[in-house]
Amino acid sequence: MAMEYGQEYSLDSGPGFRGSTGERRHRLPAGLRAPFEARSWREFGYVLLSLPISIVLFTFAVTMVSLGAGLLVTFLGVPVLAAALAGCRGFGALERIRARGLLSLEVADPEPPRIRKRGALAWMGAVLKSGTSWRALLYALLHLPWAVVSFGITVAVWTWGWAMLTYPLWFWVFPVYAGQDGLQLYGDETHRIYLDNPFEITVTALVGLLFTLAAPWIVRALTLVDRLMVHGLLGPSRLATRVVELESDRGVVVDTAAADLRRIERDLHDGAQARLVTLAMDLGLAKEKLREDPREAARMVDEAHGEVKTALQELRDLARGIHPAVLTDRGLDAALSSVASRCTVPVRMEVDLAERPAPAIEGIAYFTVSELLQNISKHARATYAAVEVWRVENRLMLQVTDNGVGGADASAGSGLAGLAERLDAVDGILVVDSPAGGPTRITAELPWRSDRPA
Repeated sequence: MAMEYGQEYSLDSGPGFRGSTGERRHRLPAGLRAPFEARSWREFGYVLLSLPISIVLFTFAVTMVSLGAGLLVTFLGVPVLAAALAGCRGFGALERIRARGLLSLEVADPEPPRIRKRGALAWMGAVLKSGTSWRALLYALLHLPWAVVSFGITVAVWTWGWAMLTYPLWFWVFPVYAGQDGLQLYGDETHRIYLDNPFEITVTALVGLLFTLAAPWIVRALTLVDRLMVHGLLGPSRLATRVVELESDRGVVVDTAAADLRRIERDLHDGAQARLVTLAMDLGLAKEKLREDPREAARMVDEAHGEVKTALQELRDLARGIHPAVLTDRGLDAALSSVASRCTVPVRMEVDLAERPAPAIEGIAYFTVSELLQNISKHARATYAAVEVWRVENRLMLQVTDNGVGGADASAGSGLAGLAERLDAVDGILVVDSPAGGPTRITAELPWRSDRPA
């Protein structure tokens, strides 16, 4: 696997429009442009739609569940409850679509009911046993009170803000059509206060401006609760998400093991095995020439001796690539020092471990550092590198730095992506900090598992 160094970042540096990361710049600060952004209006529309949708959903859930509970004395209660839960799941799917379109909230679909047999009874049992169904019902019951609160606050703040901000444009309506000087702020039998002079009209507009600027952020804070409810009650459970992650990690481990086996087979077939075949043929020819031309036979034996040394070296390298003996016997410090000695640039090594982790974690740490040092030798154009290994609570930390050209990117499909997948298979993390021009700092984090015998 190869790390791609020296990649240049494409920057669109139009005047005042894009930054170094390619994100669009704005001339107005976020607080001033928020009332006019499409995101604010989408969130406002989401809150407005929440009330009628939640009323329909709440009514359906309460009616169907009450009917089903009342009919449980007969067999009819079971299918009614199953239909109620299935309907709540359907409403949940629509809510996920609405949240995706208006809130840009990506929530994965929950696991479907596990129907082990065919038939209506099996379907009803699967729906009733599914935790997703009951969480959808809980969402239907809890969303209505929150929708009422958020709807009232949103409509009040939004309408007050825009009405007061535009008051200088429409205050003339009161003397013309209502027979009063302006908007009445206070009034009793003897005294009334109207917003009718320029100063009061200006202050009203300024207060309206504050409400208008604050309204999008208030709505955004309210929709945060909706995001949490949709994600927590209508998305997949933590257990299901963890199962999916483990299945994906298991696939990565299987693919990695298969790739390693293919690599070992290819190295044996194309390297040591080919050399040993050639060696056998050369020794056979030397045996035939031993009596006829002893000097030529001696030369051929000498060449065969060189082939034997080369084959032995290839076998040692292959064995070291599978699992080096020094790692098993002496641990990470000695094994990584051996790897660093073969690097083409000087490497400062610092391993601060009071004990050794589990063999599997130790092996992954070794191959991670080995791969990163190989990439430095091949691609970094560095003159210096450093490797640090330490433990933080229940995590094993690895950090490899160099002063090369930088530009390494794990998302570009390079060897770093495969290395990140290997670490992820054991709940590890790979963080790459490699700006163009360097330096490069790559940090790997692995779980600390100490299952070695005392």
